[in-house]
Amino acid sequence: MSNNDHKVSAPAVSGLPIWKLLAFTLAGFLAIMTETMPAGLLPQISESLGVSKALAGQLITFYALGSVLAAIPVIAATRSWNRRRLFMLAVGALLVFNIVTTLSSSYSIIIVARFAAGMAAGVIWGLLPGYVLRMVADNMRGRALAITGVGQPIALALGIPLGTWLGLLFDWRGVFWIMSALTLLLLFWIRLAIPDFEGQSVKQRLPIKRIFLMPGIRPVLLTLFVWITAHNLLYTYIEPFLVSVGLAERVDVVLLLFGIAAMVGIWLTGLLVDHWLRAMALISLSGFAVAALILGFSSGSTALVLVGIAIWGLTFGGAPILLQTALAGAAGKNADVAQSMFVTIFNLAVAGGGVAGALLLQRIGAVSFPWAVLALALLGLSIVWTAKNNGFRAK
Repeated sequence: MSNNDHKVSAPAVSGLPIWKLLAFTLAGFLAIMTETMPAGLLPQISESLGVSKALAGQLITFYALGSVLAAIPVIAATRSWNRRRLFMLAVGALLVFNIVTTLSSSYSIIIVARFAAGMAAGVIWGLLPGYVLRMVADNMRGRALAITGVGQPIALALGIPLGTWLGLLFDWRGVFWIMSALTLLLLFWIRLAIPDFEGQSVKQRLPIKRIFLMPGIRPVLLTLFVWITAHNLLYTYIEPFLVSVGLAERVDVVLLLFGIAAMVGIWLTGLLVDHWLRAMALISLSGFAVAALILGFSSGSTALVLVGIAIWGLTFGGAPILLQTALAGAAGKNADVAQSMFVTIFNLAVAGGGVAGALLLQRIGAVSFPWAVLALALLGLSIVWTAKNNGFRAK
C-alpha cells in the first residue's frame, strides 16, 4: 500500500464519520486539559519544584502564550504540508513536551516545555476545524464541529477538579503521565483512522494579510474577540460575582449548571447551524445579552442567578461552532490560516477578559460585570447584524 492511498481531497462518506471525528474531540480535550490541569495541582507543583504558587501558576501562562504566538506563523509556514503529517507532529510535540514536564525537576526547563507544548496546542487548534470540515459534506459541517467541539467545554469544566483529584491519587507527575498515555493513544488513532489531505500548492496560497482582508473575515474575528472577552470577563471572576449576589457557597453548583447548559447549546447549535447560521448567531448573542441583563438584576435572588447562568451557558456553548463555521465559509480554501487567526484572537480575548475583569473588580466591584458583558454582547450583536452580506450570511 502506498503512502497516498488514504490521501483525499473531498469527503469520502456521505454520513458523519463519528469514530474519526471523536479523535479530534479527544485532541481538543487533551489540548485544553493540558493547559488547565496545573491550576488544580499548584500546591504539589510548587512544593515539588521549590517555587511559589504564583510561579507555579506561570505553567498555565506560558502554555497560553505559546498557543498565541505559534498558531498563525506555524500554520502559514506549513500550508503546503499534508494535513495528517502536520497534525501528528503537533500531537507528537504535545506528547514529548508533556513527558519533559513530567521528568524534569528544573522549573526553567518545565517553563520552556510548557511554552513549547502550548505552541503544539496552538497548531492543533489551528488545524482542527479546517481538517474536520474537509472530512464531511457541506450540509453536515455544523454537526461535525459540534462533535469535535464538545471536548473543549468538558475539559474546561473538568480540568481543574479532575486534575486535583488525580493529583491526590498519583501526584502531579502521575497526572502528566496519564495525559501522555492518552496523547500516545491519540497518535495511533490518528494514524489508523484519520484520512490525509494535501496542503495548498504555491499557486493556491495567499499572503496572510490578503486572507485577513477577505470579505467576511474581519467581522467574524471582531465578533469572536468581543464575545469571548465578554464571556471571560465574567467566567474568570465568577466566584467574586457570586459572592456579590449572595451565592458564595454555590460556585461548584453554578459551574456545573453552566457546563450542562453549554453542552446543550453545543448540541442545538450543531443541529441548526448548517442551515441557520446567521439566525443562530443573532439569537445566541441576543440570549447572551438577556442572560447578562438577568444577572445584572439578580442580587439576592438565587432563582434569577441560576436562570441567568443557564441562559448564559445555553447561548454561549455553541459560540465557537457558529464562529468557526462562519469563518470557514468566508475563508474557503484558506480555512486553516483563518482558523489560526481564530486561535490567536480567541486567546487574546481570554486574556483581555481577564484584564478587563480585574480592572472592573478593583475599581467598581463584581456587580459591574453583567453590565460590561451586556455592553459587549450588544456590540457583538450589532457586528453580526451589519455583516449580512459577508461573514454572517443568511442561507
